[in-house]
Parts: sequence; structure tokens; C-alpha cells
Amino acid sequence: MNGNTAIIVALPREVAALVNGWERRDLSRSVRVWRRGNVVVACAGIGSARVSLACDAAMTLGPVATLVSAGVAGACDPKLHAGDVVQGATVIDARTGERFEAANMGAAAIVTAAAIVSVKEKARLRETYGASAVDMEAATVFRIAQAHGLQCRAIKAISDEAEFAMEGLERFVTHDGQFRQSAFAAYAAIRPHMWGRVMALGRNTARAVRALTEALGAEID
Repeated sequence: MNGNTAIIVALPREVAALVNGWERRDLSRSVRVWRRGNVVVACAGIGSARVSLACDAAMTLGPVATLVSAGVAGACDPKLHAGDVVQGATVIDARTGERFEAANMGAAAIVTAAAIVSVKEKARLRETYGASAVDMEAATVFRIAQAHGLQCRAIKAISDEAEFAMEGLERFVTHDGQFRQSAFAAYAAIRPHMWGRVMALGRNTARAVRALTEALGAEID
């Protein structure tokens, strides 16, 4: 099947370096697409409902042959470190138990959860599913790909390791799947016990985004 490769991510910051200079179109305040040749990148926010909108947005730019669920993720495997890139051979929806096989040579299992998970939940996902990493969008992308008869892949970069804890992040996710960075910064600023973890998360997320940019760049060049 001929068509575009559509890379689906949650937030613009995950692909800002990759799409620098690409043609950009804002379909709404939080739904954004970029295009270069036969590669489309779309984002609409965090979570299942939002990633569905991103897939729809990508498909408005023409026929799609392959969907790629990309972005940062949490490690369930203690051997994974910030900046490691995981390509999923299997994607599992933790809510339904559905399993999807990816169109690549990865060996990892990526589990999609409905919310940001704790250290304890990461360990449970590892034990239950053999999960290498956990995200909040991949299973939905795979379900959409299956419904449309498209190939699908998952490429994730680790931003928080298996033993890294940062509770309460979900309160800063808006109804349209955006993360209120400034509100989180203000919240953490008056809680000195969080400063070390916040700085570590910032460094690790930046490392993950750089690794993701490199991995995706290698895929589309």
C-alpha cells in the first residue's frame, strides 16, 4: 500500500527538533501536524482519546501506509535507562488485555496504561505482561492501524526509569491532553523535597527526546 508514514506523538516538545523547518498546520489549539515529503507528524495531547484525534489529523493529509506510535515512555524493565530507545514487538492494552504485533524487528513489550503509573504499577506490568516500557497511547494507535489495515510500529524513548517516582503529575494534564508545565513548576517550586526529582526528570526527559529525535530521524532519512 502506497501512502504516508504518519508519526503519532502526544506533545509537540517530543518532536520539536525533528520537525524544525517542516510545513506546519494547526487544526485546532491542541491538534497540530507537520509534513515533509511523505512523512507526517501529528500530535493532539496525552491519552487514548487525544491520540485518536492525532491519527485522524494525520489521515487528513492523504493516504497513510504506516502509523508509528512514538514518544517518551516509562521503563518497567530495571535494565533500561533514561535515553534508551525501545522498539516494541508487542503492544498490550492494560485495560482490555488486547495484544498487537508490531511491523518491526523489536523484541520489547510495550504496555499502554490509562494513567501515569507508579513504581509499584511498573513492577506489576513487568510481572504480568513482561513489559519493557509503559506509555499511554501506543495501543490506541495500533487499534486504529488494525481497523484501517495499516502497518504499525512503536518507537519509545525512556524518560523515567523503573524505580523513578513522581507522584501527582496527572493533576497537571488538561482536559485536552496538554501538560501544564508552568503550573507544575510553580507547584514544585514551593516543595523543596521535590527539587531533586524534578531536575532529574527534566534531564532525563531531555535525554529521551534527543534519543527519540535521532531514532526517528534514522527511520525517515
